[in-house]
Amino acid sequence: MKILRVTTLLENAISQSRFDHPSPLGSGGIFQNARADMNGWPSQFPSERSVSSSPAPNWLNSPGSSSGLIVKRTIRVDIPVDKYPNYNFVGRLLGPRGNSLKRVEASTDCRVLIRGRGSIKDPVKEEMMRGKPGYEHLNEPLHILVEAELPIEIVDARLMQAREILDDLLTPVEETHDFYKKQQLRELALLNGSLREEGSPMSGSISPYDSLGMKRAKTRG
Repeated sequence: MKILRVTTLLENAISQSRFDHPSPLGSGGIFQNARADMNGWPSQFPSERSVSSSPAPNWLNSPGSSSGLIVKRTIRVDIPVDKYPNYNFVGRLLGPRGNSLKRVEASTDCRVLIRGRGSIKDPVKEEMMRGKPGYEHLNEPLHILVEAELPIEIVDARLMQAREILDDLLTPVEETHDFYKKQQLRELALLNGSLREEGSPMSGSISPYDSLGMKRAKTRG
């Protein structure tokens, strides 16, 4: 069913990623210390201008797995705000505390950046930053940049994998049939320790990452 497609894509991507190399969430990667990004959205990834200092993944040392040529490529995915002006695309992409977008990044080894008008949570701050160096993107429509710095043999496949997941997330679904949003709301309740399911002994101590085999990122404070 369509409503299960995003979850299936992420589960398959994460399974493949774990087969290739350990998750960056579990090896001191860029998501190890969570913080709010410069845009004000809850996010665990660096700002557009920062450089990740995460350890090199295992494919760099895997004999015969690549030619050793690492390339950096970027693709742009437009967000259809013109067709759906009232749809909360940014919230759907980020998920609770940025976890939904972190899963896309961790499972594809790509860096995902939300850019353009509306990418900064505070409209007043967005107006202040508009036109300043590094914020030229605020004059453009809302969009996503997907970056990958990987062996040439796999970089295009990982970018397309990320794009496929993002395209599904950017397809509006009627709320009553939006399984993905229901999962996000359930995860938020788990994170807040407020989930109560009738007839279930489940408590807030159950990790929302268990079903996808991921570890919770550390947070400050």
